[in-house]
Amino acid sequence: MAQEATTIARPYAEAVYKLATEQSALDAWSELLAFYAAVMKDPAMKGISMNPQLSRQRLADLMLDLGEGRVSVEGANFIRVLVENGRLDVLPEISGIFETLKKQSEGTLEVEVTSAFPVSDEEAEALAVALKARLGREVIISSHQDPEIIGGVRIRAGDVVIDGSVQGQLQQLAKELGI
Repeated sequence: MAQEATTIARPYAEAVYKLATEQSALDAWSELLAFYAAVMKDPAMKGISMNPQLSRQRLADLMLDLGEGRVSVEGANFIRVLVENGRLDVLPEISGIFETLKKQSEGTLEVEVTSAFPVSDEEAEALAVALKARLGREVIISSHQDPEIIGGVRIRAGDVVIDGSVQGQLQQLAKELGI
């Protein structure tokens, strides 16, 4: 389902990104999309948006009321299009893809580092320098722990995954051995 949501969200995110770039309003759109993504992550709101007894017009009005003071004319039109097409549920994915496009245009790349143990500031900085040299872009590192990887690190930079974890190596070995 996650891949399907991303496939559905991509054209919307790309259209909004194009509009935001033309308007020189990347930050404003970023804030708006992040706000509505947070709204749609709320289980109660998700239930309301899926309620077949609520008209699309009323749902659009509700969404716009929630964003009162934040929503431009174009933003309101965008929300109405999402409501009309039954796509409010993909707002978190739209926001994520938009942020990726924005960061690419700014020449930065968010990198997620997963390790079995905490990554020190010095290690994160050294990793950022090495990845910048390899990827040719500024790198913003976020790290988290996952004891299941046993040791090493797993690095995800956009579509690139570098799996240097013990868990990944064991899975690769098992695959090669046909286990």
